[in-house]
Amino acid sequence: PVTVVEFFDPECETCRAMYPIVKRVMTEFDGRVRLVIRYMPLHQNSAYAATLLEAARAQNKYWEYLEIVMLRQPEWASHHAPRPDLLLSYAPAVGLDADRLRRDATGQDVRARIEQDQADGQALGANRTPTFFINGKLLPELGYGPLRAAVQAALE
Repeated sequence: PVTVVEFFDPECETCRAMYPIVKRVMTEFDGRVRLVIRYMPLHQNSAYAATLLEAARAQNKYWEYLEIVMLRQPEWASHHAPRPDLLLSYAPAVGLDADRLRRDATGQDVRARIEQDQADGQALGANRTPTFFINGKLLPELGYGPLRAAVQAALE
């Protein structure tokens, strides 16, 4: 009954801070809320990370890979010394074939999806990350309380 759409940048520190909050809300409302992640790559290495995340979907390991990408964001996305090359090294830890991941990430369908997400986000006014929509309504304030309250209100 409720769809949460998050316009997300894998390199965004605020997205990383919201990640456990989103997981908590999804767990609390298990089975009644659907999470849709759309990409809004605004940082230097975000588009690359997004292509790898999408490529992980082809191996049915999207959520597992997202977990490790967020966990290790301080390593690969450091503002002072970014190391996007590390992203592929995390693949085996979640059961991904790193060579296939690298190949699949270069596919036109993967790039098209990310570009479409970004265009859709811009059309909706998502000019920062993360930006959330609950059943199509913009969540004006970030945090556990606002997200949980918006989901609860949508369920009622």
